[in-house]
Amino acid sequence: MGPSSDVAPDDEIEQLAQRLGALLIRAGSRIAAAESLTAGHVQSSIAAISGASNYFRGGITAYHLEEKVRLLGVDRAEAERSDCVSAEVARQMARGAQRTFATDVAISTTGYADGVDVPFAFFAVVVGETEVVDRFDGPGLTRRQMQRRVASRALALAIETLETRHGRQ
Repeated sequence: MGPSSDVAPDDEIEQLAQRLGALLIRAGSRIAAAESLTAGHVQSSIAAISGASNYFRGGITAYHLEEKVRLLGVDRAEAERSDCVSAEVARQMARGAQRTFATDVAISTTGYADGVDVPFAFFAVVVGETEVVDRFDGPGLTRRQMQRRVASRALALAIETLETRHGRQ
């Protein structure tokens, strides 16, 4: 049986990362990431592109509530209330990465890849003062498939947000 049509192939993620890198270079922007569910997939996708050191400043993979609070400044009450999975936590994680790495752009992901009836995630992109948060539901996806799909969606959202902010080029 072939891969699900809802799973991002390697070449799709690479194309998104290349496109994002080109946009960041044109805009003179720097990017950082804060990940939970995707466990570094966003960071490794960005860093896999030649020349990424020109715009990628770094990232944090924080699986545990305490690390989200300590490293990214996520509000403890919100994190506890939502078990670290909410649009607000995703937004705060992105802001935390933006602040920690002194960038104008940041991406974050948080969610459940398994242990729930339907895997779901929230991901956020901040560009300057602009904040965009989205949700993805992945019925039937495995843990790995969910991680890859959410990483792909987060990269696509970053592209869309940058294009909207800086104009399509």
